[in-house]
Amino acid sequence: MNKSWNTVFLAGLFEIGWVVGLKHANSIFTWILTAVAIYASMHLLIIASRKLPVGTAYAVFAGMGATGTVILEIVVFGEPFRFIKIFLILILLSGVIGLKLVTDEQERGRES
Repeated sequence: MNKSWNTVFLAGLFEIGWVVGLKHANSIFTWILTAVAIYASMHLLIIASRKLPVGTAYAVFAGMGATGTVILEIVVFGEPFRFIKIFLILILLSGVIGLKLVTDEQERGRES
């Protein structure tokens, strides 16, 4: 995995943080942390998009954010576990992984 994909991954982690923060922030400190996470996620995505196709980078970013948020809500915040949610997340992840794999092949072809 190259540096740009690592940046997308880090941006996705901040994405999960700010989405959860929007729901659970209850003090000025947690709202500030949420704002920092929003800034960090978007800034890192912009940095990664300089080297990666924007559509693919955003799809991976958004898919990772959605998946992570659902899993975190189930594991940490007591959201009801439903198999259909996990099934739909797996479908989402298969699309995200497929986009990443296809993009890597295209990038290798351009470098040759």
